[in-house]
Amino acid sequence: MLYQFFETQRALLSPFSEFAAASAKLYSHPLSPFTHTPMAQRLSAGLDLMHRLAKDYEKPEFDIKTVEVDGVDVAVQELVAIEKPFCRLLRFKRYTDDSAVLAKMKDQPTVLVVAPLSGHHSTLLRETVKQLLKDHKVYITDWTDARMVPLEVGPFHLDDYIRYVQEFIRHVGGADCHVMSVCQPTVPVLAAISLMASAGEATPRSMTMMGGPIDARKSPTAVNNLAMNRSYSWFENNVIYRVPTNFPGAGREVYPGFLQHTGFVAMNPDRHLSSHYDYFLDLVRGDDDSAEAHRKFYDEYNAVLDMPAEYYLDTIKTVFQDFALVNGTWFVDGQQVRPQDIQTTALLTVEGELDDISGAGQTRAAHDLCEGVPKVHQFHYDAIGAGHYGIFSGRRWREKVYPQVRDFIAKYEASPLKQTAKATPVKAAPKPAAKRTRRA
Repeated sequence: MLYQFFETQRALLSPFSEFAAASAKLYSHPLSPFTHTPMAQRLSAGLDLMHRLAKDYEKPEFDIKTVEVDGVDVAVQELVAIEKPFCRLLRFKRYTDDSAVLAKMKDQPTVLVVAPLSGHHSTLLRETVKQLLKDHKVYITDWTDARMVPLEVGPFHLDDYIRYVQEFIRHVGGADCHVMSVCQPTVPVLAAISLMASAGEATPRSMTMMGGPIDARKSPTAVNNLAMNRSYSWFENNVIYRVPTNFPGAGREVYPGFLQHTGFVAMNPDRHLSSHYDYFLDLVRGDDDSAEAHRKFYDEYNAVLDMPAEYYLDTIKTVFQDFALVNGTWFVDGQQVRPQDIQTTALLTVEGELDDISGAGQTRAAHDLCEGVPKVHQFHYDAIGAGHYGIFSGRRWREKVYPQVRDFIAKYEASPLKQTAKATPVKAAPKPAAKRTRRA
């Protein structure tokens, strides 16, 4: 009922939001007589803020039209390389008439960015993609809002996520590509590449893992503590709801986006209150640049998606309660996940000094697991002064983190690792019991 209640509330607030937006313009438009009345700026600012607090936020666009390569602006076209029920693989193809730049772009490394399926849309990595496009061919996973996927398509588990990643790796080049995972996907991406290595399949030249819970036991954050200290049944009974009838995915069980958003805000309520008040003051002062920066951030931050219940619950159990990856107890399709079998994929981990989502050491734990990769080909970078978002967006990403990532990828594009020994054969585990289906 909670989801239905939320949708009813959203429908009731929608006319109020539109009225507030229109009224704000009435008190701010230069041709309106109300603009010159006392307190007009404050009234307009207050109404504009009400509009933004009450409005519904749709999925933003990547909106990357051009990027600079070697000092030349080149056109960028967003293409769908693969479309699957729960995800689209997007390619950002670059075009230019400059023959020298075109020749250079053809020889640049191919990077698959695996975006998180953890509440926000993949457009949260817009700046990550835009920076990478300067020196790389870029693909990214664009996860679908589960409420838009019809129930007859079937469930989506963490195992399915891994299969998607493997298919995308093969599509973009297999052993000739580089993989970057940001936050949540570090775990399934490491699993996907491990399984490929164990099967004797070619693996990417490098993998860059940024701010993810490889070992969530290290420096646990508030997010980790919630996942570890509540039982599986608590999550099953308290955060899983069925999609209402006004969406294509009606009846599908999901972890709703609005609940996730509430959790995001609850982590730092003072910061958000202060930000909204500053926005109000910026409007009153006529500081359009600061006001627009606020709008852009919250247009992205407030746009959330529903996660499939099966995937979310699998992640809670596998990553945050059983610690199956680091304990060596994770099996996918009967095959054990063995990061130690990876030999020809160089490793770079990145952590933010002030990360309050994935604590210090959680991502770095990947180095202990990837025993088959020579230590000389394993690297770690601490982004000093960076929070969780700072390692893939903003000034610290552009000036500190990206140069590290770019140089790492370039090194193994020029000199890929070679197989040194065969991986130890892994016996298949007994076929696991069928996954439990939740009752209606």
